Amino acid sequence: MERLSTMMPGEKVRVVKLDTQGTLKKKIMDMGITKGTVIQIVKFAPLGDPMEILVRGYNLSIRKQDAQGIIVERVEM
Repeated sequence: MERLSTMMPGEKVRVVKLDTQGTLKKKIMDMGITKGTVIQIVKFAPLGDPMEILVRGYNLSIRKQDAQGIIVERVEM
């Protein structure tokens, strides 16, 4: 399994597990990132952080540190 923070722009992944605790886990779930959700990596900011993802039809920016706690698997395009 891989972490969302290691994916490259254009890749599609499915959330396998949220490896976070407490308020961060709730915040991530409130953004629509839950087990089974398909995410597409759009791009990274010029300095590499944050990353922009497409989740449930909307674009979302997430810090790489927060994305580190999201375990994903690649999805065939």
